[in-house]
Amino acid sequence: MLQQKESSKEFQTLFQTKHLEADLKRRSIRGGTVTLASQGFRFALQMGSTIVLARVLTPEDYGLVGMTSAATGFIEIFKDLGLSDATVQRADINHQQVSTLFWINCAVGLGLTVLVLAIAPWVASFYNEPRVTGIMNALSINFFLASLAAQHTALLKRQMRFSTLAIINVFSMTTGVIVAVIAGFVGAGYWSLVLMFIASVITYTSSNWIACRWRPGWPVFESQVGSMLKFGRNLTGFKVVNYFSRNLDNILIGRLWGSVELGLYAKAYQLILLPINQINGPMTAVAMPALSRLQTDPERYRRYYYKAILNICFIGMPIIGFLFAASREVVLVVLGPQWVEVVPIFQYLMPAAFVGTFNVATGWVFQSLGQTDRQFKSGLVGTGLRIAAFLYFARWGAVGMAIGYSITEMIWLIPRLIYCFHKSPLSFWGLAKIISYPFTASICAAFLAMLAEYPLSSSDSSAILVLSSKGVLYLVSYIAIWFLMPGGKGLFMDILSTISQLKK
Repeated sequence: MLQQKESSKEFQTLFQTKHLEADLKRRSIRGGTVTLASQGFRFALQMGSTIVLARVLTPEDYGLVGMTSAATGFIEIFKDLGLSDATVQRADINHQQVSTLFWINCAVGLGLTVLVLAIAPWVASFYNEPRVTGIMNALSINFFLASLAAQHTALLKRQMRFSTLAIINVFSMTTGVIVAVIAGFVGAGYWSLVLMFIASVITYTSSNWIACRWRPGWPVFESQVGSMLKFGRNLTGFKVVNYFSRNLDNILIGRLWGSVELGLYAKAYQLILLPINQINGPMTAVAMPALSRLQTDPERYRRYYYKAILNICFIGMPIIGFLFAASREVVLVVLGPQWVEVVPIFQYLMPAAFVGTFNVATGWVFQSLGQTDRQFKSGLVGTGLRIAAFLYFARWGAVGMAIGYSITEMIWLIPRLIYCFHKSPLSFWGLAKIISYPFTASICAAFLAMLAEYPLSSSDSSAILVLSSKGVLYLVSYIAIWFLMPGGKGLFMDILSTISQLKK
């Protein structure tokens, strides 16, 4: 039966959050444990599939899918209109409101499926590549399927059921990878990547419906729904301008330089963002519900925020630093020698990636405090800067685009943070103080690892051995520098104490 009885205790607890606030720290630590563990598994799975697929697929295969993803990825922003985030952020919510948002999501998802089918021939004509039409037609169904799970996922996040969400994410990704690898080995080519996306979405949606026992009722439009739609509208507006600015580089490379150059750029971009996404995604999944519950308690909000950002940078910054110090070896080991042209692109993207280790810093604040209107305004300025840089640097191909992207991210970082913190319990200098420790340790350790480049590379050692040697040197240097900095030892041990709690 579509309509469920609201008198059911189990039904009512789906919308209540007061019971979460009393034990927020323990729930966050537990959530971090299972989410990071699942993300670690997904990272290993994605790396393994990348290694396998990079050897059975060609740069052209990745380039073809990259051409379609520039369009479908943009349209995907609209799949839930930010309404799932509104459900998570809202202090109080009820069955009628969530039901209304569900049907809005479904209508939008269906509309987007029709839109993708309609524009597929135009996108193929734009790239002068007829195969793009078939890819987009196949991927169009994902928009409707994903919309069916938007509110179920939001309710699971709102209840901080991170173990359930972790299992769903791992299971859906594993299903997609298995399908892609099998298809790749039977000679499906770029279709193996398409099938991976479709299989993942089908598994993800069905799993959310099984895990979340809520079922939608009929829509009821009232004032509170209107405020949630406004929240979602501003958040969607930000995602639109942000996505456009971050994907214009792919569009320009594909248009001006072709699928091979785009394939190289896309693979470098994917490889460098892979570890960042494995950290920032899980931390955001845990932090957003927690910060939303703390929005009326400035002191607890501040402590939680700074500690969460420190934990992200403690892990993310040294990873990017090491990737820069051993970029050639990473590409040779992960992708193979046929992808050696990725190395300079990979290196020039490093500054942007280093800043990207804490790119969630502003989004957390804007969304948890309900300030998506300010987030949209900030996104407009950042978009303008990136567009100007991409249009100028496109003349130098993928390498030039990587340089332009890194320069823009470095320039925009400080103004963006200052503006974000202006109407919050936080300050720019408070954040700068926190991240100065992992920043310094990562940069210095990268420099020391690069000094070992000549003696290691001049030998007959394999790329794997050189990579391992640099890894050991980098890790030892990173830890040692933490202990040498004033106050670094105490902060380092505090982080380790947090990590030890994750194991309990």
